[in-house]
Order: sequence, then structure tokens, then C-alpha cells
Amino acid sequence: MYDRNKVLFNEGVKRVCEYCNQECLATLYCECCVQNFLKSKFSNWTSGNNNIDDLIQRCQMETLLPQMVVEWIPYNNLQNIEYLTKGGFSEIYTADWIDGRYGEWDSKEQQLKRFGTFKVILKRLGNIENSNQSWFEEAKSHLIISNKWSQIIQCFGLTQDPSNGNYMLVMYKGNI
Repeated sequence: MYDRNKVLFNEGVKRVCEYCNQECLATLYCECCVQNFLKSKFSNWTSGNNNIDDLIQRCQMETLLPQMVVEWIPYNNLQNIEYLTKGGFSEIYTADWIDGRYGEWDSKEQQLKRFGTFKVILKRLGNIENSNQSWFEEAKSHLIISNKWSQIIQCFGLTQDPSNGNYMLVMYKGNI
């Protein structure tokens, strides 16, 4: 909590990271090291859509907290997908994210560590039948806001349902 507030509100005494020699605010990790780790993984994934890849990469380069990383989540990394409800313009599903979200930075290993299997909500964006870009703008809004503010329902990233090509937001499940 202490590091989170320091970094999000850009308050406190900065230190020089012993690994990258950049200034950082957090005491348990270095914001630059986390961003550099994510950047080194750019060539390891693609959504197949340049706009989505660019958006996720931009979010990752602005990541301030290890537990708030936005990423492309391959659909095959989700299991036990179950329809929950329909409302507005979306269908909502629950799922288990096999690898789970990033949770902490391992300074010694210079890598992000995952929490393991994690329950999530999938919000289907009606995009295949919709020729305009409103679905992309909705995804963009969720990802950018989740990347900056921890007080809202967190969006961990995007996935794509291979059965119909629709993109889905992968979000924090909470108590539903």
C-alpha cells in the first residue's frame, strides 16, 4: 500500500535503482525495471491486431505497479468459461485465468511473478458484427483507466474468443 500510494501520487523521496540506475519511488521494486521487463517480452506475444498490440504495449510502458499490468491474454489460458448474464451491449462470462495476473516484482530475478490461477470476468465486446471502432474505444478506455487507477474494477487485459473472433475484456471478478 505504501509503495502504491507513493508511485500513483508521485510523492515521497526518490531512490536510485541498484539494477538500472534510474530514479524510482517504490521501495520494493523499480518502476523502470518493471517496464523494461515488459518491453523485453513484446516480441513474445501478439493479438493479431496492430491497434490492440500498440495499445497494450503503450499501457505496459506506463505501468506503475506490478499488480496493475495490462496484457494480451491468450484465450487458451482461460478455462471453465461459463455464461453469467447479458446486459446493455455485452455478454458477461466467468472464467479461471490459468496463469493469473502479475502480483509482484522479483528484484533478484528481475522479473514479474504471477499469482497463479485467478477467477475473472470476461466481458464480450460486440465487435465482429460492428464495423465501427466503438468496441476498440471501449476497450481502450478500460485498459488506460485500469492502468492508472486502482480504485476502479481492474481490467487485466484483452483476449479473443476463437469461435467467433470477438474480443473480450478480462476483468477482476470481485464477489459476484
